[in-house]
Amino acid sequence: MNGGISFWYAHDGLPDRRPPLSGDADADVVIVGGGYTGLWTAYYLKKADPALRVTVLERSFCGYGASGRNGGWLYNGIAGRDRYAKLHGHEAAVRLQRAMNATVDEVIAVAAAEGIDADLRRGGVLEVARTPAQLARLKSFHAHELSYGEDDRELYDATETAARIRVADAVGSSWTPHGARVHPVKLVKGLAAAVEKLGVTIHESTPVTEIRPRHAVTPYGTVRAPYVLRCTEGFTAGLKGQRRTWLPMNSSMIATEPLTDDQWAAIGWEDRATLGDMAHAYMYAQRTADGRIALGGRGVPYRFGSRTDNDGRTQPETVEALRRILTAFFPSLAGVRVEHAWSGVLGVPRDWCATVTVDRASGLGWAGGYVGSGVATANLAARTLRDLVLTDTPTDLTTLPWVAHKVRRWEPEPLRWLAVHTLYATYRTADHREESLRTTRTSHLAQAANRLAGRH
Repeated sequence: MNGGISFWYAHDGLPDRRPPLSGDADADVVIVGGGYTGLWTAYYLKKADPALRVTVLERSFCGYGASGRNGGWLYNGIAGRDRYAKLHGHEAAVRLQRAMNATVDEVIAVAAAEGIDADLRRGGVLEVARTPAQLARLKSFHAHELSYGEDDRELYDATETAARIRVADAVGSSWTPHGARVHPVKLVKGLAAAVEKLGVTIHESTPVTEIRPRHAVTPYGTVRAPYVLRCTEGFTAGLKGQRRTWLPMNSSMIATEPLTDDQWAAIGWEDRATLGDMAHAYMYAQRTADGRIALGGRGVPYRFGSRTDNDGRTQPETVEALRRILTAFFPSLAGVRVEHAWSGVLGVPRDWCATVTVDRASGLGWAGGYVGSGVATANLAARTLRDLVLTDTPTDLTTLPWVAHKVRRWEPEPLRWLAVHTLYATYRTADHREESLRTTRTSHLAQAANRLAGRH
């Protein structure tokens, strides 16, 4: 299957939609977006104050966007940490990192408490290097993570890496325990059910066309509330006035047929760690609960005018490119069938920094810009939004350096389209050169692309 939202819906099918908004309404907090950020925010608000009237408005159904299409990495990465260290000092960024480490535990604990069976498996995150240049970056990356207090991270040589997973040509890896595999849709469905049980009102098939102070406007009526929280991530550009706020970056995935016991024995991967690499055009993968490999990476990175895909449908050349990555990593799987392909969008701010904000004067707030690291970050953002809404007294979360961060808007078209496509073409060329030249130095092309992107 190609599209159909994602592989994660393949077994249970798409959910029955909750009723749309049927007219003007009032609430204490209205949340725009029924993904992880919106649902977690509703959850924590109601847990903190059960009397709050909380309404979630979702244009399609809960989990239609990145929350139902991602790679299932529940891990401690957060976009923009190094920039926050430069802006607010190293110790502030260390606090942010520690909060992310704890967030992995928080999600696992809440899922258990709410009876959400999301195929969670805490195996950590393993990131491998397959070329000399990647190995040099890996060692630098590992040391960098240690400097942010992650002293339980481990560095492996080629032999130690092979003992965990047999990736072809792997010359080293770095592993953190702060990560887990998750079934994205099982998590989002369970979370939606949990917030409804708490008394949150969810309206699906209800597109919000405009957000303004204390109003969320839809074709079916307007919800008025003292607080309106935008939790729309990669679909933010569809809102009035938000076209250049966050760029909807495309990411694509494939899922194989279930592998045999012999095939798994050849690969290893017994700890089920999520798997990434140190390439510039990176990949990400997990071993699913039903014995498949789900693997993703960049296909067509961006559609002109901030458009999004049609229910996850993916170009054949992107599917083939992902298959090539699969067989490059695991040559013994050359004959394995790809059973599903899909795509989705993630939110990318101009400076690649995730943010969370509430303006108490206007009642407007938002969280997102996760740049692909949103499964856990959405939970931290939600708890921070809760604190920002419910108290004007600083808390451990509201004083983290990503709160109230401001970023400039993306360039207008066609500059935006040209820049993003040039960026990822350059990354792919840099990876090819590093592989062919076997140099230990990072390609100058990748360094130039990083400067173009505003990532450093």
